[in-house]
Amino acid sequence: MPTALAVPPALDEAARIASIAHTPDRLTIRWSDGRESPYPAIWLADNRPDRRDRPDGQRLFDAIDLPDGIVLRGATLVADGAVEIDLAGFDTPARFGTAWLRAHALDPASRAERQRRPVLWDSSLALPTGDYEAIAGDDDARAAWLRAAYDHGFALLRGVPAEPGMVCKVVELFGFVRETNYGRLFDVVAVDKPQNLAFTAIGLGNHTDNPYRDPVPQLQLLHCLEAAAEGGESVVVDGFAAAERLRRDAPDAFALLTRRAVPFRYVEPGRVDLRSRAPLIELDAEGEVAAVRYNNRSIAPFDLDPDEVGPFYDAYRRFGRLLHDPELTVGFRLAPGDLFLVDNQRVLHGRRGFSAGRRWLQGCYADKDSLTSTLFSLEASR
Repeated sequence: MPTALAVPPALDEAARIASIAHTPDRLTIRWSDGRESPYPAIWLADNRPDRRDRPDGQRLFDAIDLPDGIVLRGATLVADGAVEIDLAGFDTPARFGTAWLRAHALDPASRAERQRRPVLWDSSLALPTGDYEAIAGDDDARAAWLRAAYDHGFALLRGVPAEPGMVCKVVELFGFVRETNYGRLFDVVAVDKPQNLAFTAIGLGNHTDNPYRDPVPQLQLLHCLEAAAEGGESVVVDGFAAAERLRRDAPDAFALLTRRAVPFRYVEPGRVDLRSRAPLIELDAEGEVAAVRYNNRSIAPFDLDPDEVGPFYDAYRRFGRLLHDPELTVGFRLAPGDLFLVDNQRVLHGRRGFSAGRRWLQGCYADKDSLTSTLFSLEASR
């Protein structure tokens, strides 16, 4: 039978622990909200705070250096609400803060909280919008805008000065520009001899950018400097929501698009020849949608088994129709000074064709880890 220690009422109120118990192979904490969290002995040994350069810093040892046969010999609540752990094979006990244990708990509910799933959306989405002056000068406003972008994979920003280069200044509020063959930034404007159909006035179907790269740019930002007098409306769609609808309605088609990698290619003769292979829908280790790739302009001829070509096209076209379904898409018109950010591994964007006046956007790419790092740092300091 495990040894259980009741927590004094005053400490319970401060530390949110109701009781602790331990066996030789694990510690179990029952929290004041009724949640119960187990902590295996070897996990506790690997995460000893005194074996790191700071509580959430880097380890000062390797897991292969842990002693064999780790046994939890004792667990005690101490006066400051921490839990002191006595592990066989170590000369001194380890003291774990209550907040740290709660934040890293291994019970299913705690793990689910840390692995927060994206907020899926459709045409009913209320556009997540921020104000440039506010996010540039206030950490809370910046955190709110970055959180909206993180959760939805898309966010608008109003009031960005309609000046060349400002799209890079917006990136610098949370991270760094990722430079490509298009340069540090690029102009999306109709030209006489375009190398890319984006640099024309024709409409563009919903797509993710640069699927021919490995890795693809994770974030794209587009800033409006001039708006066409007629046409040119922007369109976005949540690729994750479309993929989940495909999984629900046509599971075999969904599975086929996750199993088969297809080629993408972009060529500027004598200058650029970018190639990559990847599935249209990518899953993570738990079977959740992790990325989508869809770009009809840049997909190369499929190199599938002949007997699989027909079923694959059926699945591919069904997914494509979902990605252009009015029930899933959101349209909006950019005015000079408007900017939008998309998670290029999740949210597809497109535009309507335009014919009157010049439409001039400037765009650039960035990496998602810089956005999440800034977001989590801002939220931790609030």
